[in-house]
Amino acid sequence: MKITTNQILKVLCVLSWVIFIGLCVEAGALIVNTVITVFINPSGVQNFWEASDYLSNLYALDKGHFCVLTSLMIIVSVFKALMFYVILNMFYNKKLNIAQPFSNELAKFILNLFYLALGIGLFSRYAMKYAIWLQEQGAGIADLESLDIAGADVWLFMAVIFFLIVQLVKKGIEIQNENDLTI
Repeated sequence: MKITTNQILKVLCVLSWVIFIGLCVEAGALIVNTVITVFINPSGVQNFWEASDYLSNLYALDKGHFCVLTSLMIIVSVFKALMFYVILNMFYNKKLNIAQPFSNELAKFILNLFYLALGIGLFSRYAMKYAIWLQEQGAGIADLESLDIAGADVWLFMAVIFFLIVQLVKKGIEIQNENDLTI
């Protein structure tokens, strides 16, 4: 049995939907839990899954630091969800043409992924540094993995890869346009 490109794309589309829905749930839960904790019920801090102990201590120590750290967590999770929205949008817009793979739409798509990966990397790095600084100030030991802010270096590396691919696609567009003019 031979697996075709269309079958692979359909599987990737389904996986993208699953990941997108999961990331939307995560971002929504962070937003709702933060709003509930800050404005309605301070005991809502217990709803932050694995990070509830650290965030409870941080909220008890200083609400401002709690708001900054959870805001950074929200930004990172929303950017992740946006990245998969861009990917799903690419599947459904059908602007990518296999006959002419180098197009401005492809360059724009990869450039959007570059910006989102860069944003995730920069905000994750800042949140990680902020959590470490809070730890030094006596806010407790933060588990960066449970806060979903670990891995900033991976996101920054991915952004560099996307940027390189965008440059290759732009060069491919130039070569494709030159070939079209010579025919």
